[in-house]
Amino acid sequence: MPLVVCPTPIGNLEDVTLRVLREFGEADVVLCEDTRRTRTLLERHGVRAKLLSYHRHNEARRVDEILPRLEAGERVALASDAGLPALNDPGARLISAALARGVDVTVLTGPSAIETALVASGLVGERYAFVGYVPRQSEARARLWVETASWGFPVVAFESPVRLPGTLASLAAAGPDRPVAVCRELTKRFEEVVRGAASDVAEHFAEAPKGEVTLVLGPGGGARTGAAPDVGAAAALVAELADAGVPRRRAAEIVSRLTGVARNRLYRASL
Repeated sequence: MPLVVCPTPIGNLEDVTLRVLREFGEADVVLCEDTRRTRTLLERHGVRAKLLSYHRHNEARRVDEILPRLEAGERVALASDAGLPALNDPGARLISAALARGVDVTVLTGPSAIETALVASGLVGERYAFVGYVPRQSEARARLWVETASWGFPVVAFESPVRLPGTLASLAAAGPDRPVAVCRELTKRFEEVVRGAASDVAEHFAEAPKGEVTLVLGPGGGARTGAAPDVGAAAALVAELADAGVPRRRAAEIVSRLTGVARNRLYRASL
């Protein structure tokens, strides 16, 4: 019998598919991050199932427990608290292990904060990149802004609402005109999508909001073919890194390597 990967609603409990509900009801066991959250979903739709916790802290142990059951023919459903398991949620280890043992893995379609935010942002194109959570470290965050500005397609990331004001301020320092959308509480009662230039959106979220946040970035100025580097934005990025505690010469070296602007020029311009 297969391992069935089941997406769950990212907010509104009515967004679950009929097929996912059927799999939950037919499974010998449902693996889920938080049994209380999954039980709420099942009770809302009148589904009875045997639940077993499966999260980052017990993932290795659970894989060792579940693999023999899959090989013995049991049907196992895998769910996360919201969205598709294994995408920034537990599940990848079990899926890889099951495939390595020759166990069939079936992935069902369903809700995803990544695609929902991308379409809601208005920045959707023929391709995009998902980069997980925005790095907490200032240096890594600055590298992300510079690198992705030249990609030429939108970038989707998750961010904590507490860190959102600092992240947007950092983005605005690197590229104030870069298009961005902050998608908050998607599919829920207080859903909000704020679109605009990075500087304007940073001003809107000067204080931390509540709820779950998905960030969508449009291409930056570096996406223009043959465009010269924006020295002002690069120097502002050096200054931001320096304010965060990175030695100024080290900051200038990092931004120079990413943008092609001379290190000494950046150092002087950032003073």
